[in-house]
Amino acid sequence: MMFAGRKGVSLVTDTDPLPMLFSEELGALIQIEYKDSENVIRYLREELEESVHIVGSVNDSQQLTIKNSSGVIYEQSRAQLESWWAETSYEIQSMRDNAVGAKQEFDAIKNNDDPGLIAQTTFAVSKKKYTDRPKVAIFREQGVNGQVEMAAAFDKAGFTSVDVHIQDLLDKKVNLKDFVGLVACGGFSYGDVLGAGEGWAKTILFHDSLRKQFKTFFARPDTFTLGVCNGCQMLSALKELIPGTELWPRFLKNASEQFEARLVNVRINESPSIFFKGMEGSILPVPVAHGEGRAVFATENKQAALDQDLVSWQFVNGTEEVAVTYPSNPNGSPDGITALTTPDGRATIVMPHPERVFLTQQLSWHPSEWGSDSPWMQMFNNAREWTEDNKR
Repeated sequence: MMFAGRKGVSLVTDTDPLPMLFSEELGALIQIEYKDSENVIRYLREELEESVHIVGSVNDSQQLTIKNSSGVIYEQSRAQLESWWAETSYEIQSMRDNAVGAKQEFDAIKNNDDPGLIAQTTFAVSKKKYTDRPKVAIFREQGVNGQVEMAAAFDKAGFTSVDVHIQDLLDKKVNLKDFVGLVACGGFSYGDVLGAGEGWAKTILFHDSLRKQFKTFFARPDTFTLGVCNGCQMLSALKELIPGTELWPRFLKNASEQFEARLVNVRINESPSIFFKGMEGSILPVPVAHGEGRAVFATENKQAALDQDLVSWQFVNGTEEVAVTYPSNPNGSPDGITALTTPDGRATIVMPHPERVFLTQQLSWHPSEWGSDSPWMQMFNNAREWTEDNKR
């Protein structure tokens, strides 16, 4: 509990602490707020009688202190205890994964100043009603698994989400001319055996009719495009068809050499992206789930993308600094870059998964004051508002 909360704990006993703290009898340790303690203890003692004991309290010292009537029996810092606890895992990780990243994660244990996940919003989530529901193609392929939550987010924002498989386009059952938005979803297209999203992109690039249809869609000024995770990688491989993507990187294997699934912080930068209008400056928790999310830029393109405000998101740590070390930067992308857009803002790619947390209850941690819609819902609302303003 100390490790997870980065708190201090003071344990107090009037008896020998060893039998109390290391008993193998069935039991439970619970932490409650002080204001509730009297009622909770009274209720437990009514049910469990003398089996209920107050063992200590929580503080901000990041120290474990054990006392009895004679004074302090044992005292040690949270950082040292957690380092001892994690050392074996660290040694295994160093041999199995990227040793540099393993060392960065292990060293971060002793950083008492980083609070971990934070949330700072610079906007309020808006909700407008519209008289029509323009169609968005929720694009997927074999192995893609993020289409349902993506469709739900766009539906909630006021769109009609349509499930579109690449075979539907090949069979001419569906045509992109009927849509205002194209969204490439996350997952493992073709089981990642063809270079994850790059194999998906090649299906389009090497098929004349699909290539023409996608190029025409991307060129239409009344359309928007979003790629998430596997879809981010896929769209980055379609750069030659999407105007304004010359500075976009490829997305290759994580520096950690492992699939990364965790909740991290990103900062939303000022950029032309239609999705993040009015959200700049916010720092929000968002899940990542990818094995190939490391942005790799051609020479000088990274700095050019930053200078031209085409980097929409960057990973940051708990002290609001751009994350350059693991695990705050889970994939090793330079300068924490994890989302990019085009100069006109119509095409945006993001590696994390905002569609998985458009509802507050989907987050494993969030500030208590957030409403039912998480701040991530705003990016989908922004897309709907932009579509309303740019009707044909």
